[in-house]
Amino acid sequence: MASPDAPSAPAKDHGLSRRSVLTRSAAGLGIALSGSLNGLFGAETALARDGHGNGRGGGNGHGEDTAAGYGPLVPDPAGLLSLPAGFAYTIIARSGVTTLETGEPTPSDPDGTASFVRKGGSGDVLVNNHEVSGGEPFTVPHVPGFVYDETTFGGTTTIEVDNEGNRVREYVSLAGTSTNCAGGKTPWDTWLTCEETEEIKGKRHGYVFEVDPYDQQANRDPKPIKAFGRYAHESVVIDPRRGTVYLTEDATAPNGLLYRWTPPGSAQPLRHGSLRALADDAGTLEALAAFSGGTLVPDLSVATEPGTTYDARWVTVPERDATTVSTRRQFADGTITRSRKLEGMWWGDDGAYFVASFARTSDGSAAQHDGQVWFIDPDAGTIELKLHFAFTPADQDNDPDGPDNITVSAFGGLIIAEDGDGVNHLIGSTERGEVFFFARNEEAESSEFTGPNFSHDKKFLFANVQSPGIVYAISGPFRKQR
Repeated sequence: MASPDAPSAPAKDHGLSRRSVLTRSAAGLGIALSGSLNGLFGAETALARDGHGNGRGGGNGHGEDTAAGYGPLVPDPAGLLSLPAGFAYTIIARSGVTTLETGEPTPSDPDGTASFVRKGGSGDVLVNNHEVSGGEPFTVPHVPGFVYDETTFGGTTTIEVDNEGNRVREYVSLAGTSTNCAGGKTPWDTWLTCEETEEIKGKRHGYVFEVDPYDQQANRDPKPIKAFGRYAHESVVIDPRRGTVYLTEDATAPNGLLYRWTPPGSAQPLRHGSLRALADDAGTLEALAAFSGGTLVPDLSVATEPGTTYDARWVTVPERDATTVSTRRQFADGTITRSRKLEGMWWGDDGAYFVASFARTSDGSAAQHDGQVWFIDPDAGTIELKLHFAFTPADQDNDPDGPDNITVSAFGGLIIAEDGDGVNHLIGSTERGEVFFFARNEEAESSEFTGPNFSHDKKFLFANVQSPGIVYAISGPFRKQR
């Protein structure tokens, strides 16, 4: 997902360079893992398959195949999406090709997505972000009553599919927002869509909005959740037990922050309707200050060893609506912790996993890497590095780099949406930490994958390719990945 501060560039680059790959360490490759991730990652790791049928798995590094994953990817005759043998895909939406129930084409740039069981249990309902910021060929139509700002054309569409993954209908559920990137699913089954921008057009942007997948009337008269702050939002998770909200910021000059919002006691427990009712200044919005042995860690990129654990302290944001100064610029150096490219989040294991997609010294980072996955432990008051992707600018196609959206797999392990230079993949990780390519984007420009998530019955993995804009339902012989 493009940073709002990045210079404009051809669509295939999304304004950012990720000419980086994973090194092959003595253990097999430059993905380093902590000893336990409670079903997300394990202590071992193996080379990812190269995605072209050449087995590079196996702990000995000599090319023997392993049980990780589903075997080599089979080139797609249609030139769209290559999958392992036995798997198939259905296109349930395509920008500019499929149509909304009001007759307009499906909007451009599908991004963060969550699915919800369809009423009656017969299929799923997807709420699909559209990272439209201006200049895209297919905008989110302005349906009266569902528009926040008449001058902007991002938003969300809601897509219903049946038990076989066939498209039933698609309609606008939020319009008039900008650069809707990722977001998060609430414990009460709604979607939080995040604006990855700080622009001011007809109205101020840089907020989080709630979208109800079931009750379209609840989506009327969109109201930003100003209590969460105004900045270049990427993703969000909600602690279902404590009500605490964690949010990532994808921004530069300076690099972004990790935020925590604590609800006021009067709003607890958070539930359906709570967020719309919040006052603009409700609760407390804070930024992370990570400490190692009592010393502030100003930049997360310096952590390279999985298991590295920092004490998480939180510093109140002085002016959360950023009326004159961006929230990340309201802190003096030496008071908070920054990170380049804070991206996807997912709640699991009574904590929050979050991704730093990459870091380069050329962009002001203290060190270079091709990705990190961190875990916030609210009980311990710490963050821990769980996964580290080493930086080696050698091969853009055959090694995974640039983790972005993530989801916990319904079959164990993790599914990572790759957003890097060269060929992009959906990457799987077993519970033991072995990694494999599950899907390869065969489109000529090899745009990023976005929004992976599983259907309620585990039958489908839904995933998007941002450009040319395709929403897939992938089915096949899924099995437990230990």
